[in-house]
Amino acid sequence: MEKLRPGILFSGQGAQSVGMGKTLAAAHVEVSKRLEEADEILGWKLSEIMFDGPAEALTETRVCQPALFVHGLIVFELLQSQGIIDGAAAVSGLSLGEITALTAGGALDFETGLRLVAERGRLMQEACEATEGSMASVIGGTREAVNDFAEECGVEVANLNCPGQIVISGVQEGITKAVGLGRERGFKLVKELPVAGAYHSRLMESAREQFSPYVEKATIREPECPFYANVSGGRLSTPDEIREGLIAQVVSSVRFEDCMRSMIADQDEPAELVECGPGKILAGLVRRTDRAWNIRSFAELEDFSVTG
Repeated sequence: MEKLRPGILFSGQGAQSVGMGKTLAAAHVEVSKRLEEADEILGWKLSEIMFDGPAEALTETRVCQPALFVHGLIVFELLQSQGIIDGAAAVSGLSLGEITALTAGGALDFETGLRLVAERGRLMQEACEATEGSMASVIGGTREAVNDFAEECGVEVANLNCPGQIVISGVQEGITKAVGLGRERGFKLVKELPVAGAYHSRLMESAREQFSPYVEKATIREPECPFYANVSGGRLSTPDEIREGLIAQVVSSVRFEDCMRSMIADQDEPAELVECGPGKILAGLVRRTDRAWNIRSFAELEDFSVTG
């Protein structure tokens, strides 16, 4: 990779997979130590579930959110220690990936970021269990059309991922209605997602309310590089702005496409992006947004073998 300070993107929930980080830990002692540190902070063996599953346990919101946080950071730190990148030109993340991005960007230390994401995952799981909600992917519609469609079905726009791919979220009845009406309303596909609940909707209000005190008391510094936030799709710089964004994001739309566009607009050409996390999901969103943007994905040891 010629440019050594790329924009860094961090994965969100749904990217997790059993075995995540295992090859990195086997090859690099610093990765093993970071995972041991995470286990100690949490008071339970996150690394064992990351490595060996079962998949049902890793998929639990309270587990997968800290797992993706830790995995994203060990990938980012290894990219630096191996000389593949020289820090980040800018950072952003999808949903929980924002906390990973803030940690990579120096606004949070590792323990603070991990404790925040662990509480966020726990509280969101409790909100899922206390409500009956779901989500659906809407393919082929404009933002305006999907917003009107969501209102018609009594649900909300949860994720603006890339052009033509928007996720709606809300009560089960509304999502079921949306799936049934999708083609009639002119969308290519409306497909219910295999999720535990209605993330980034008003059904997460209890999680937002209970998460707020944890964010308020956390030590947050000004990021060392530009940070692009889901709530606005633009930059947030001050600790107070970041706190407000992290709290609001639990029930707000994730404007990930806008984050990408803002990050690219502020970079020199040609723009370079790196995805830290499993599944190459964010790389797919980047390419569907603009194929002129260069992105590489790193998750396991094999991804580090070719760096050019």
